[in-house]
Amino acid sequence: MKGISKIAKIVTKIVEIFHWVGVALMAAATVCSVAAPTWVKYFVGFDAKECCGANLSIYGFEINATVTDGKVDMKAFLLFGIGATLILALMAMIFRNLNLIIKKSQGSTPFQADNVRMFREIGIFSIAVPVVGLIMSIITRLALGSEAAEISNNFSGLVIGIVVLCITEFFIHGIELEKDVDGLV
Repeated sequence: MKGISKIAKIVTKIVEIFHWVGVALMAAATVCSVAAPTWVKYFVGFDAKECCGANLSIYGFEINATVTDGKVDMKAFLLFGIGATLILALMAMIFRNLNLIIKKSQGSTPFQADNVRMFREIGIFSIAVPVVGLIMSIITRLALGSEAAEISNNFSGLVIGIVVLCITEFFIHGIELEKDVDGLV
């Protein structure tokens, strides 16, 4: 079991770091979409066709931006970039908390108040991902019009977040049981 814990700790840390790098790159590309639109191609490779548009997607939040003269609509990219940066930051926090839970639970009980707090945060962050996508989809529709960008959103994070919040209640009960047992000994 210790080997699995070590692997899980390493994997969660690596995935967290990749997400933070993604946050930095997406934020830079978003700023470039306003300040220097021609630089965006250095951050993001587009499969942009005028007939089909450019499909921008991250964790279920998708915008199919229009393409004119081989260039992606930078307003759509700006709005996507804002949403993508927020979503990547939320995902980085999920993996950060997973890593910390694994670290804190090694050699001791997982039923700790900090673990419960971090599990609760994971549930909240998981719910926040599709909510941010939905809000950004609505803002994009309002800003660009319904014909300017095709919007899509995936709500599986909502279900996962609710499940994690329910599991948190079991951990709270586990802490109470552990205190009761410790009081008897």
